[in-house]
Amino acid sequence: MKILNIGSINKDFFYSVNDFVKPGETISSNKFHVKIGGKGLNQSVAISKAGKKVYHAGIINKDDKFLIDKLKKWNVNCDNILFSDNPTGHAIIQVNKRGENSIIIHAGANYDLDKKFIASTISKFESEDILLIQNEVNSIGDIIDIGYEQKMKIIFNPAPFKKEILNYDLNKISILILNYTEAKNLSGQNTPTKILDFLNKKYKETEIILTLGNKGSIYSFNSNMIKIDAKKIKTIDSTGAGDTFIGYYVASIAKGLNTEESLKRANKAAAISTTKLGAAESIPEIN
Repeated sequence: MKILNIGSINKDFFYSVNDFVKPGETISSNKFHVKIGGKGLNQSVAISKAGKKVYHAGIINKDDKFLIDKLKKWNVNCDNILFSDNPTGHAIIQVNKRGENSIIIHAGANYDLDKKFIASTISKFESEDILLIQNEVNSIGDIIDIGYEQKMKIIFNPAPFKKEILNYDLNKISILILNYTEAKNLSGQNTPTKILDFLNKKYKETEIILTLGNKGSIYSFNSNMIKIDAKKIKTIDSTGAGDTFIGYYVASIAKGLNTEESLKRANKAAAISTTKLGAAESIPEIN
């Protein structure tokens, strides 16, 4: 079983601040770092660090080939990454003294995907291979449709949430992994119980995983519910924790672990990732 991740590749600009900047306010940062990230890239790195080979597909600026070198050092296959004249996607990330983050992203070359590239990439994979996608690239509807036609197992992380997601045929998704905010927007419900009940009824063939930060995660499918508590740990920076969770979960099920074992492994890795600054660089390697 191979894993294809069609996802974003970003440069992340980190600013350590006491509190998030408010409207009309100018503040100074305590520290500044430039790292690489993007939900797609982070999840590919997490899959690789979790012990599974992953093929990443995406687009970056032609002058940012150092990103390819970095990914290759993490053993991510980059054969399906193309180059563009548009700027590489990037993010401006504030991290406050409590380890919380506030993020602004610019899509850049992440929005240069076209149907020909998508079809050509997916054609290299087979039925039951895993197709992982997030919502930081364009043409998500095409990716879902073409992956479904190829009979791939589609895992979708609808982040960041946009109203267009409501137009996608999510019944074609095998596993939907989303946090509380994304789930609330998708379902229109405001409690985990109501959210899961709504999503299970609307997407009967889709496994739902709801991540709840320091409250853990919940898996729900066919009246089977598994709740895993989060690991208690001192948080420095929560950036990339959700991506770490997803990458480890995908790698774990691809390795043949059952759902509960995969959730526990993903929760553990996500918790450890919050003890360091950064996204991709903070993802741990654990057994």
